[in-house]
Amino acid sequence: MHNEVKSTSASDGSASPFNPYKMAVQQFDIAAEKLGLSEDMREILRRPKRELTVHFPVRLDNGRIRTFTGYRVQHNVNRGPAKGGIRYGPDVTLDEVKALAMWMAWKCAVVGIPFGGAKGGVICDPKDMTPAELERLTRRYATEIAIIIGPHSDIPAPDVNTNPQVMAWIMDTYSMHEGFSIPAVVTGKPLSIGGSEGRNEATATGVLFVTRQAAKRIGMPLRGARVSIQGYGNAGSIAARLFHNEGCKIVAVSDSRGAIYNENGLDLAEVSRHKQETGSVVGFIHAQAIRVQDVVEVPCDILIPAALEGIITAASAERIQARIIAEAANGPTTPEADRILYKRGVMIIPDILANAGGVTVSYFEWVQDLQSFFWGVEEITQRLEMIMNRSFAAVAEKADQFHCDMRLAANMLAISRVAEATQIRGIYP
Repeated sequence: MHNEVKSTSASDGSASPFNPYKMAVQQFDIAAEKLGLSEDMREILRRPKRELTVHFPVRLDNGRIRTFTGYRVQHNVNRGPAKGGIRYGPDVTLDEVKALAMWMAWKCAVVGIPFGGAKGGVICDPKDMTPAELERLTRRYATEIAIIIGPHSDIPAPDVNTNPQVMAWIMDTYSMHEGFSIPAVVTGKPLSIGGSEGRNEATATGVLFVTRQAAKRIGMPLRGARVSIQGYGNAGSIAARLFHNEGCKIVAVSDSRGAIYNENGLDLAEVSRHKQETGSVVGFIHAQAIRVQDVVEVPCDILIPAALEGIITAASAERIQARIIAEAANGPTTPEADRILYKRGVMIIPDILANAGGVTVSYFEWVQDLQSFFWGVEEITQRLEMIMNRSFAAVAEKADQFHCDMRLAANMLAISRVAEATQIRGIYP
C-alpha cells in the first residue's frame, strides 16, 4: 500500500520525509533512558551490525538489462541467527530496511525466540514485472546476499510483495551454490519443500491471540466488537476472517486503491470474491466508499493496521475511535500519535508483540527443517498461543510496573533481553 506511506523513494536508498529509522531510534532511546542503559550499550544497540547494499543487473523479457538496488541489514545477532523478511517495492529505502531490522531484533526478543533481527529489500515495482523477470531478479538478489545469509547466520522470510514462491527461488538458488538442498535457509516456503503448517496464517493468528488478552485486560467482550482493518493483504484478510469467526463484526477494510465501510458489518466472502475478480475492495456494492485514511477513524472497537508504516499520525490519533489498536503492520504509529493515544486511554498492542506470530511460526519452521521432523497444525497453533499469551502477560506486567504504555513496556522488555545477551557475551576481541 505504497500510496499510504508519506515517503518518497530514491534509487540510492536515501531517507524520505517520513523516516522509519529515525522513528525506530527514537523509540529505542525512550526505552533505553527508562531502563537506564549505559551510553556504551546504547551505542551498540542503536546501530545495525551489518548493512549490505547490492546493485545487480537483470535481463528483462524484452532483452534489455536493468540494474536494481537491494539491501540486507542485520541489526543484532547476540541472541541467535539474524531473522527477517524481504520486501519488494518502489518505495524501499535503506533507512526503512534498517528500521525493520531493528524492530525484528526487539520482536524476536519480546517473544523469547533465539533470533536476532534482520531485514531485506529490493527497489522494484513487482506489479510491473512478469513472473519470469521476478524469478531472475530474486535469484540474482539471492546470489548477491548469499555472502551473509545461511541457515545458521541469517534466515530470510516473505514480507511485502514477496511470497512462498519467492522464498522457494531463494532456497533453490542458495542450495544450488552449496550443492545440496538447504531448506532451513529461508522460512515461509511452500509445504512441498520444507514449509510449515500454519505459517501463512501465523501473523493474523498471533494478532487474534494477543487481542483476546487485551480485550480481557480492559473488560471488553470480543464477541460483537466492531473491527476496522487497514490493509487487506495476507495478514489483513486472514485477520478479518479469524476475528469474524470469533463473533466480531468487520465494519471497514482497505487496500492500496481505496476503502469500504458498512456499519452493519461486511460480508467477507463477498468482499474477497469482489477483490479476486476486480483486484481491489473498491467498488463493492454492499458498502460505502471511504478514503483509505478514514479506515483508521471509523467508529469501531478494534483497529488493525495491517499495511505499511507511518499511517497513524498525530493528526489522525485525535480522531481514532477504537479502544484497542492491534498493530499487524510494522511501525504504523508514530511516536507523537503514541503519546496522544495513550493519554486518550487507547490500548495499543505494539507491532513487536502483535505481529510476532509470523516470526514465531517461522522459528518453528526453521526448527522443523533442521530436524527434518514436522509438526501438525494443531501442535503449531497450540505452541503459538502459549508463546503469544505468555509474551502479552510479560509486557502487561512491565507496563504495570513502570506505569507506561504497552509499546514502551515491550521495547523495554526486548531491549533489556538483547542488552543482557550483549553484556554476557562481551566485546570481541
